Amino acid sequence: MLTSTQISSYNKNGYLVVKDFLSDTQRKLLMERAEVLIDDFDPSSSHSIFTTNEQERSSDDYFLSSGDQIRFFFEEKAIDSKGNFTVPKQKSINKIGHAQHELDPIYKKVINSLDIPEIGKQLGIQKPRKLQSMHIFKQPNIGGEVGLHQDSTFLYTSPKSCIGFWVALEDANIENGCLQAITGGHTIPLKKRFKLAKSGGTEFEILDESPWPNTALDLLEVKAGTLIILHGQLPHYSAENTSNKSRQAFSIHLVDDNCHYAEDNWLQSSI
Repeated sequence: MLTSTQISSYNKNGYLVVKDFLSDTQRKLLMERAEVLIDDFDPSSSHSIFTTNEQERSSDDYFLSSGDQIRFFFEEKAIDSKGNFTVPKQKSINKIGHAQHELDPIYKKVINSLDIPEIGKQLGIQKPRKLQSMHIFKQPNIGGEVGLHQDSTFLYTSPKSCIGFWVALEDANIENGCLQAITGGHTIPLKKRFKLAKSGGTEFEILDESPWPNTALDLLEVKAGTLIILHGQLPHYSAENTSNKSRQAFSIHLVDDNCHYAEDNWLQSSI
């Protein structure tokens, strides 16, 4: 649970860093489970690439129907122009998502042992719903950049309620693509919504055309086991990983089930 000082810091900065949130045992359980899931995954079933910089490229049926499934998405540089893999399977995955927190017994056990819904209540969510989870790999040498964005763009409620819980499974630093954020930037209006298009596929709806502030991003370099809580409107970013070390992380997003979850949000779940 959070202290009043931590809650004040979150409300001021739009994010909060909580050290030693996840134990070494819990980290290893998630990382080892991910390895097993990837071993069992047949890459021929999908070559879906994930990138937030060109989101439409990921908007295939495999991606759009992943809200209540466990799906595997590749790093862009893991597959060449001819569809051949440039790295071994275990080093090719960008992320696993988006419902392993509900469907996989290991992920579910670890996540349910944490105080994430209670922390959400402390931060203003009345009825927390664990909507989406991701195991993010940021693979050595090819881990893709995640452009500056706000999580509420992708998980929109009315009123806005999204909060992200990002846990470092390995040390995250400038060399391997740690998170970066605009401190206090959660007061910036939501710029756009990523939603289902009436004509099929997806589109961005522009909500605010003003440019991002000309403000330097703060590095959120953290040790393995650290939790970073992210306000849904906080602009944050991570650079490409050009180092030889991975930067695994697990994230889960809460929304308030008392808020309206838009029917044209890209992520829909029956769970």
